[in-house]
Amino acid sequence: VQLVESGGGLAQPGGSLRLSCAASGFTFSSHDMTWARQAPGKGLEWVSSIYSDGSLTVYDDSVKGRFTTFRDNAKNTVYLQMNSLKPEDTAVYYCVKDWGSVSERAVGQGTQVTVSS
Repeated sequence: VQLVESGGGLAQPGGSLRLSCAASGFTFSSHDMTWARQAPGKGLEWVSSIYSDGSLTVYDDSVKGRFTTFRDNAKNTVYLQMNSLKPEDTAVYYCVKDWGSVSERAVGQGTQVTVSS
């Protein structure tokens, strides 16, 4: 299993970024996918999940209405569109396969998002 995130960087408050996660080594279209983040000095925090077929997405209240998760199963890629960014969104963002399974969970290497003026 390999999960490779990209698209992080520096954004100003109110700005936007789009993260991508390219997956390989498993049947991507059969697995729910999750975005999680870890801010400095804090634990890993769940942000959003999407069903295997993309029919349902759920979000943490802190990002609801600002972030959108979607996937392209033909490209084995899941995305996180982040709008109206806030300084408190600063974190390393991780793509996670099977968030709810201890035995099946896999986590990418992460991509840094910094929101600052």
